[in-house]
Amino acid sequence: MVFVTGGTGFLGSTLIKLLTDQGVAVLAIKRENSVIPETLISSSLIQWVDADITDYFALSDIFGGITQVYHCSAMISYQPQDYAAMLHTNIEGTKHIVNLCLEHNARLVHVSSIATLGVSKKGELLTEDSKWDDGADNSKYAVSKYESEMEVWRGIVEGLDAVIVNPSVIMGIGAGTKGSGVIFKMVQQGLKIYPPGTVGIVDVDDVAKIMIVLMNLVDISGERFILNSENLTNKDLLERIATLLNKPFPTVEAKPFMLSVAWRAAKLVALIKRERPSLTRDAAKAAASKLAYSNKKVTDTTGYTFKAVDVTLQEISLKLNPKTIH
Repeated sequence: MVFVTGGTGFLGSTLIKLLTDQGVAVLAIKRENSVIPETLISSSLIQWVDADITDYFALSDIFGGITQVYHCSAMISYQPQDYAAMLHTNIEGTKHIVNLCLEHNARLVHVSSIATLGVSKKGELLTEDSKWDDGADNSKYAVSKYESEMEVWRGIVEGLDAVIVNPSVIMGIGAGTKGSGVIFKMVQQGLKIYPPGTVGIVDVDDVAKIMIVLMNLVDISGERFILNSENLTNKDLLERIATLLNKPFPTVEAKPFMLSVAWRAAKLVALIKRERPSLTRDAAKAAASKLAYSNKKVTDTTGYTFKAVDVTLQEISLKLNPKTIH
C-alpha cells in the first residue's frame, strides 16, 4: 500500500492524481476540516483518513501494510507567530514518519526544500553537496525544513530506505491564487515594484513525476536531489507573467533598504490593526536573495526533462484568466 501525507495540498493532490491514474491504490491522511480537491473526490482508489501528522498514535494505527510513503505534508509560513507551530508540525511530523517507516520497513520519499541548501558563493550554483550554515541568517521556515530533513538523515543512518527531494518554488495550475499563485494575482492587479532577487522554479507535475520515478528506483537510497527547472530573476519572472496577462511590466526595483523599511512598516500597521503583517522580515529577505540551483544530479540519474518555465506560466495564466492570453 502507498501512503501519502499532505494529500489535500498542492503537491500532494497532484501526486495522488498521478498515482491513481496509474492504477495505484493510495491511503492518504488529511485534517478533519481539510477539503478534498475535486479531482480526487470520486476516485475509488483513494482511502482518506482524518489524522494529524503530529499524532504518532493516529499514524501508527494506519501504518499496517504500508510499503511506500510519500511525505509531502509541511507547514509553510513567514509569520513569526507561526514559528513554534511550524517547527512542531514539520519536525515532529517528519520524526513520526521516519520512525514508522523504520518500524514497518517502508521506503520513503521525503519532500524537503531548497531552503535547506544554504547560501552559495556569488556566481555558483547550489548543488546537493551545498552545506547548511548554522551561523547564517536563515528564515524560520528554512530552519524547520532543515531540522525535518535531519530527521530523515538520522533515519537513513539507522537503516531507513529513503530518498530526499529538494524542490525550488513549485508552480502549476493547481495552486490557484494561493502559494506561488499569489504572484499572478499581484501582476493582474498591476504590480509596479519587483524585488531584486532570483528564484528557482519547477512545475508541480515535474516534482510529482520525479518523486514516483525515484520511489521506483529501488537501488537509489540515502540520496538527495534538487528539483529545479530554471533560475530566473524576479524581474524576468514578473515580466513574463505580465506579458501573458497583458499587463504592464513592474518597473521599480525594490532596493534592500526599501524592503527593510517596508517590512517594518507592515509590522507597525499590523500591530495597530491587530492583524498579520502583509510583509515580514523573512519574506523580504527571501525576495532579495540571489541564489541559483543545479538540476544536474537528477537529470543525470533519471534522464528526466523538465517542463520549460514558460510552458508552466502559460498554463497557469490560461487557467486563471483565459481571455488575457494572446
